Amino acid sequence: MQALTKWLLARPLNAVLVLTVSLVLPIPQLTGGIIIVFLALVKGFRETALIICITALLAALTLLVLGGTLASILTLAALSWLPALFIAYILSKMQSLTLSLQVLLIASFFVLVSINFFIPNLPIFWQPYLDLMAQLLQENGMQFEAGVLTADILTVSAVFIFWLIYSMVLLFGYFIYSKMPTKTNDYGKFQDLDFGRIIAIALAFFSILALLSGSLWLQFISFTIFGMFMMQGLSILHWLKNEGIVQPIVVAVVYIMFPILQIFLVVALAIIGYVDVWLGIRHRIKKV
Repeated sequence: MQALTKWLLARPLNAVLVLTVSLVLPIPQLTGGIIIVFLALVKGFRETALIICITALLAALTLLVLGGTLASILTLAALSWLPALFIAYILSKMQSLTLSLQVLLIASFFVLVSINFFIPNLPIFWQPYLDLMAQLLQENGMQFEAGVLTADILTVSAVFIFWLIYSMVLLFGYFIYSKMPTKTNDYGKFQDLDFGRIIAIALAFFSILALLSGSLWLQFISFTIFGMFMMQGLSILHWLKNEGIVQPIVVAVVYIMFPILQIFLVVALAIIGYVDVWLGIRHRIKKV
């Protein structure tokens, strides 16, 4: 890892090359975003922004020569790198990994609410994607899932997935930075993550409101916020590993099984995280 990061930081051209390659990798927001967060924490925001501009320019020129679509590559680059640069900026200003993840959670919630106001007709907006996803589900024998897929569900899923991706971008980018022998700042540890009772109370409020009103939209919002507590549950798992209470293989199995048991693990970890807000699981275990 240190050899790779040393090579990455050796010359700006190396960073440009790695970012360019990240655009063609699976989930480019994750791979490119991690690199951006790491570069921003080590090199600063001006130099990282310059690297982003050079990479985007080179990618655009290459596409023009090859006859590709310029808008698509620039959109992909913007969605991959600019949010990562923004969350790295938040981390540098907050000086706390926990506070930065809290801000990211709250920002995602406001994006979810704003979508409902600024896009008056979600079914029309999502229709091309709904048709595509319904076709893919039906081709894989998932007729029931294709039948219940709606614009509201797609909206919530999109916000949740982007929140999850950029939370992991922040965590992994900071993790690589924390392993640098020359790191200049310590923003805390992921194992100490706590979203706090204000967000937990907000979840309870929206859940009660959704129950009383029967609004599907409020139910989706409540479930999205609840699902985000999975990150706190995951931090507890890492804390248990570092305390020697569970073996490292357990953490590895959770990550390996996540794509397969995604819904089950999200719910299970979110329950643990939400309970921890009120009961302080780590503090109680320490007492024992």
